[in-house]
Amino acid sequence: MISQVRWREASTNLDGMAGKDYLRESAEAPETPLDVSLRPPMFAEFAGQRRVVERLQLMVDAARKRGDALQHILLSGPPGLGKTTLALILGNAMGAEVKCTSGPTIEKAGDLAGLLTTLPEGAILFIDEIHRLQPAIEEYLYPAMEDYKVDIIIDQGPNARSVRLNLPKFTLVGATTRSGMISAPLRSRFGMTCRLDYYLAEELVQIVERSAGLLDVAMDADGAREIANRARGTPRIANNLLQWCRDYAQVRAKGVITADAASSALAMLDIDGDGLDEMDKRILETVIFRFGGGPVGLGSLAVAIGEDAGTLEEVHEPFLIMRGYLQRTPQGRVAMPAAYKKLGAPLPAKAATGDLFND
Repeated sequence: MISQVRWREASTNLDGMAGKDYLRESAEAPETPLDVSLRPPMFAEFAGQRRVVERLQLMVDAARKRGDALQHILLSGPPGLGKTTLALILGNAMGAEVKCTSGPTIEKAGDLAGLLTTLPEGAILFIDEIHRLQPAIEEYLYPAMEDYKVDIIIDQGPNARSVRLNLPKFTLVGATTRSGMISAPLRSRFGMTCRLDYYLAEELVQIVERSAGLLDVAMDADGAREIANRARGTPRIANNLLQWCRDYAQVRAKGVITADAASSALAMLDIDGDGLDEMDKRILETVIFRFGGGPVGLGSLAVAIGEDAGTLEEVHEPFLIMRGYLQRTPQGRVAMPAAYKKLGAPLPAKAATGDLFND
C-alpha cells in the first residue's frame, strides 16, 4: 500500500497538478478533511464490481509471481463507476507508477511518443476516454502495445525518415464510456476487457459509509441508505450527494445525516426517492403527455425538452432504461408502464394489447 501522500498525488494528477508541486504543497500545509481522497487505494476497500475485481486481483497475483507487467486492460461502462479508481488501484497493487491522460489530449504522435518513452519499466499508462483517440494515433499505439516499440517520423518531405524507439514493458489501461466506438484492431490488443455495471443499493451503502468516515461526517445507517437509494447506482453521484447532505446537515440538522435530513436535502435538489431528478421527470412527462407515450425520435425529444440530444442519450436515458421507465425502439423512445405509474398517468388504450411496447 502506498503512503497517503503518494496516493493523493496520484489522484490529484488527474486534475493536472504536477506531482512535485503537490508534494511540496502537502509538506507545507496541514491535512484537512477536504484533502482526503475518497478513492479507495486497494482492492480490499473497493466495494462492488465483485467479478471484475476478482479477475483483476488474479491478474495482479500472477504477474507479481512472474515478476512481469500486467496485460493490457480495457475498462468500459458508464461514467462514475470506478474505472479511474481501478487503474490507480492496479498501480498500487503492482507497486508501479501510473501515468494518466485522456484520448482527446493526445493530438499528435509526438505526444504519445513522449508519454511512452518516459514510462519506467512495468509502469501503467492510463488513457481515459480511449475511444476518442484519433485514428492516426491508434496506428502508433499498435506496435507499442504488441512489440513495445514505436516508430516516429522525423522531418518532412524528402528528408523524412522513420526512427524506431524501444520502449520499456508497460501496461496500457484504457477506459471508455462508449465501447462500441473503439475500433476492432485496438480492442483486440487488450488482453482483458472488463465491463463495469451499475451498483446495487447495498454496495452504495458501503461506499457512502466509508466516505462519511473519511470526511468525518456524522451519519446513521438510515441516512446512508437514503443517499444510496437515490444515487442512480453510481458511486460518484453517491459521494456528491453525501457531500451535499453534509452541508445541509451542518446548517439545518445539527450536523447529523439522518434519513429525514438526507430526504429533505435531496428534495432541495429535486431528486425523488427513486433517484429521478427534474430532467428525468421532464423526459417522461414529455414522452407521455406530449407524444402520447411514443415512439418519439431522439431529435424531436431533445428539441421538445430543450436539451442536447447527446446529453439525453448518454446521461439520462441509461438510468431510465435500466429502471424500466423508457425503452429504445427502432421507431424511437417509448414510455414503459413504470413511467405511467410513476407519474400517475393512465395507460393508453393500445397498451392493454401490448402493441405500444412491442413496436
